[in-house]
Amino acid sequence: MEEELLKKRIEALDRRLDNIDSVVTALVERVMRQSVTIEVTCPKCGNVVQILLTSNVKSSTKG
Repeated sequence: MEEELLKKRIEALDRRLDNIDSVVTALVERVMRQSVTIEVTCPKCGNVVQILLTSNVKSSTKG
């Protein structure tokens, strides 16, 4: 019974990691094509910090 529960938990973790990988890959591919601006608001003072992500490396995919 414990083995079955452990197997289900590992499968769920694997799916979550696959989803995270997909999101990170999509973000990196976008940054490689065009810049991305992230805005973070300080919870204490309310100041907005802008972070600009850019790349000067051309990515190539080989199928």
